[in-house]
Amino acid sequence: MPELPEVQTVVNTLRPRVRGRTIRDVRLTRDDVLTPAGVDFARLIEGRTVAEISRRAKRIVFTLDDGQRFYIHLGMSGRLTVQPPDDPLPRHTHLLIGLDAEPALELRFTDPRRFGGIWWLGVAPDEDGVVGPEPLTVRPAQLARRLARTTRAIKNALLDQSVIAGLGNIYVDESLFAAGIHPLTPANTLTTEQVKGLNRAIKSTLRRALRHRGSTLRDYRDADGNAGGFQSLHRVYGRAGEPCRACRSAIQRIVLGGRSTHFCGNCQPR
Repeated sequence: MPELPEVQTVVNTLRPRVRGRTIRDVRLTRDDVLTPAGVDFARLIEGRTVAEISRRAKRIVFTLDDGQRFYIHLGMSGRLTVQPPDDPLPRHTHLLIGLDAEPALELRFTDPRRFGGIWWLGVAPDEDGVVGPEPLTVRPAQLARRLARTTRAIKNALLDQSVIAGLGNIYVDESLFAAGIHPLTPANTLTTEQVKGLNRAIKSTLRRALRHRGSTLRDYRDADGNAGGFQSLHRVYGRAGEPCRACRSAIQRIVLGGRSTHFCGNCQPR
């Protein structure tokens, strides 16, 4: 599933091509990808101009010139690309938005596994009580308070979007390695210094991934159709059995909360 670096890269590549464009026409090929059901999505957005595109957690948020908003979640396999309308149409393309541009452009949402979707927000306020703080701006004390509330393994706590937003399997594993924290460590047992180190590790890991345009393991592409490059720099994720880049011990893999979890037992002692 695309995480913060991948979603932000999609936003960064969408903005110069979509922001300021007027929506000429809309084609929704599956009604069940839209929430809430029954919303006349095409009527609400046709003729409107895209005022801004932003990211909140793993959501790509579109703000229209009338202040109304919708967001797209890419799910496991979703792609959001900008292409000429005469390009071949891939299977599982659920949304096509024609843009007033010269030459003509089309925003396409494709999602073969259908874990993603489109959510109409209108002018409803953000659900900040449901989604946690952004990891690139969260302060150590704020993170410490949130982690102190749970006895779950730190890996599971960081995957919880109500604790901190935008992190997933890849960047939690990479951040815990950078911080030297074992993924099974109970979240509420971390010391103040460990939380400070984890906060720094999360930020530095995400910034490195952003510089390399995210990680492409299978489906992820940016809005121009280009793959990311950070997967070649992973230190633990997806490297089970390979030597640790720091100490040469074999990277270990366990299943935690149904998720593959990668770590170095030497660099991340329990």
